[in-house]
Amino acid sequence: MNDLITNMQKHVSVRQFKDQPLSADMKQQLMTAAQSGSSSNFVQAFSVIEISNKTIKDELAEISNSAPYVKKSGVFYVFVADLYRQSKMLKDAKKSTDGLKNMEELLVASVDTTIAAEDMAVAAESLGLGICYIGGIRNDIRRVAELLHLPRFTFPLFGMTIGFPENKNQVKPRLPKSNQFSVDTYDISSFTDLTDYDQQIHNYYLNRGSNNQSTDWTEKNVDFFKEIRRDDIGSFLKDQGFSLN
Repeated sequence: MNDLITNMQKHVSVRQFKDQPLSADMKQQLMTAAQSGSSSNFVQAFSVIEISNKTIKDELAEISNSAPYVKKSGVFYVFVADLYRQSKMLKDAKKSTDGLKNMEELLVASVDTTIAAEDMAVAAESLGLGICYIGGIRNDIRRVAELLHLPRFTFPLFGMTIGFPENKNQVKPRLPKSNQFSVDTYDISSFTDLTDYDQQIHNYYLNRGSNNQSTDWTEKNVDFFKEIRRDDIGSFLKDQGFSLN
């Protein structure tokens, strides 16, 4: 196992940071990493907004229910799936923007954005930093769009806190490879046999260093997906110009 993969296996979400900003050089390295990933048809359909204004950061922290680690981190970024640049190109060329509106192009932008963020995350951890994705910015997505002055054909996908870790949790055991990898076909039997993994996760939660609980992976997922969350996302995306067809 090479050093990069070994380091990737140590990934945890960090929620306790030292009160220490990142240097300009570190941020430059992170931005370079984010720009270096794959992009569908080289459209590079993402933008990244650094949140430095305390008032905006505090409100985003409250919206996302992540106040302690959004407010106290080295830097906080919002990753935006962004086809606005392409919409301007089309309008300048006096062409229709219909080609940007469907679900496929929204997926393209979302995938580009996620690849950029994960490249930044891997780079950050290689520098000894910790990260935490903040999907909670979608708790009030319209207010986030308003705060950041987002134009049409954009979608604030998630935030990311990055900083110097003050404390790290234990690494969570991942699914066995037999539950996620197969050859030539979707192996329903193998992919859904979670008996051993549920026991492993039960032991993990019962014995970890903080916030102990008696649960397993299946129970966690049933609890998470048993109700509809953020049911305004579809209407927001339509207002941003996407047809979702």
